[in-house]
Amino acid sequence: MSAPAVPAGSPLRPWEGTRLLVLRNYVTYRRQWKLFATGFLEPVFYLFSIGIGVGKLIHAFELNGHSIPYAEFVAPGMLAASAFNGALLDSTFNVFFKLKYEKLYDQMLATPLTTSDVARGEIIWGQLRGASYSVAFLLVMWALGLVHSWWAVLALPATLLIGFAFSAVCMGLTTWMTSWQDFEKITLVQLPMFLFSGTFFPVSRFHGVLRWVVECTPLYRGVVLCRELTTGALSWESGVSVVYLVVMGLIGLVVVRRRLDILLLT
Repeated sequence: MSAPAVPAGSPLRPWEGTRLLVLRNYVTYRRQWKLFATGFLEPVFYLFSIGIGVGKLIHAFELNGHSIPYAEFVAPGMLAASAFNGALLDSTFNVFFKLKYEKLYDQMLATPLTTSDVARGEIIWGQLRGASYSVAFLLVMWALGLVHSWWAVLALPATLLIGFAFSAVCMGLTTWMTSWQDFEKITLVQLPMFLFSGTFFPVSRFHGVLRWVVECTPLYRGVVLCRELTTGALSWESGVSVVYLVVMGLIGLVVVRRRLDILLLT
């Protein structure tokens, strides 16, 4: 399978350039299915070990007036984390290699593709990678009987939104990195966000400024959205989360495009 030939110098519509980038990534990674399997299995292991294992020792939690078992509380957090991990991995390590070592984007700009095409294509691919983890994880939740609301059908679009927001912002941050050591900063942010964004325990355990800081983190907004959809305990916080993630993704997209202009066209 290969991308259709494009005459040199001919203009491309935005959706055409984006499609070519996504298709190129698909052709490259279709034989690397093990990369996708490992990214999906990590949250599944957390679900079995903490959500189900530790959940046997914990009484039900209350969520927006609804009492739910601990496993049903943790599972949506892992669902959001799946989208988060997939988008982050593809938009940092892979993008950095293509940008700094493979010089792939320089080659692309010798064609009718533009930096906007590159930005959109890579962000959508990172979003799709995160969504592939989330689809598989959502099926695991359903098989384990952890989904009891028809609102859960919107959990997949929610994970796409989470993937879009993190993919855009992480790709933007990657454009400032100069060496592989810089990725230690990503880990420094990724791990605390994963552990303390309401994934394993309610944010009400925090008090004062600390709780406010946690509620402002993007993964927390994703966790809230997925948790309320899969449990059916909806509140105004879901609307706040949607607006937050959309704005975050759009800002990231603008930053990526401008940074690529600076790095590749000047």
